[in-house]
Amino acid sequence: MTDITSETVLGAFLVFCRIGGCLLIVPGFSSMRIPVQIRLFLAVAVSLSLTPVLLPFVTPVSKPADPARLFAAIGSEAAIGFTIGLLARLMFMALQTMAVAVAQAVGLGGMIAGVADNGEQQPAVATLFTMTATMMIFAADQHWELLRGLKDSYSVLSPAGGFSARLALVDVTDQLTDAFLLTLRITSPFLIYSVIVNLAVGITNKLTPQIPIYFIAMPFVTAGGLLLLYFSIAEVLTIFSAAFGTWLQQG
Repeated sequence: MTDITSETVLGAFLVFCRIGGCLLIVPGFSSMRIPVQIRLFLAVAVSLSLTPVLLPFVTPVSKPADPARLFAAIGSEAAIGFTIGLLARLMFMALQTMAVAVAQAVGLGGMIAGVADNGEQQPAVATLFTMTATMMIFAADQHWELLRGLKDSYSVLSPAGGFSARLALVDVTDQLTDAFLLTLRITSPFLIYSVIVNLAVGITNKLTPQIPIYFIAMPFVTAGGLLLLYFSIAEVLTIFSAAFGTWLQQG
């Protein structure tokens, strides 16, 4: 009876290592605006609720008779969970990077908002993009898809197989490529707008060098960027949210 209880406790801890490692960095759950205690209790609650389902997967590596193997399994499970959370975080990092580029393109790069989730300040437009996209995770119930994906990850990445650094590096590289292509595609109207407007202002400035056309045109450039933002931000965030949901479903 003692052996069964020990294996069960160790198995639950291994489940917590993977789920806790994922929730440590995944967007939404890892926000600095959520107290650390709440994030910890949430990871423990999710782990305990999924332990009865996932216990058969972790039982082969949760035997306390082999401490070296147990410690290796703990590190492996934490690394797998962290990698899954990192893949989700990369999509939001790509969106944040392109949102900063959008803010610079429409002349709003100097309007700095409060501290973002990563502890760094960023333009207000970038905060609008990232905060809204994070809110849409919970509004569209995509956080349940994340938990379902964590449960299904045990069928693909078995604890007995360990952590593959090569496979994780390939996944990170592919995710970076897909994320930046997606965000570049959905923010391309702002970049094209910036190129066209600045080209027109530059040509006009060359034709009339006596007049500071650039400084005169800046309010109009910003107004046009805000107008474009008003009409396109809903579509941009909808496409991003749909792509993120597709990734959660297909892995």
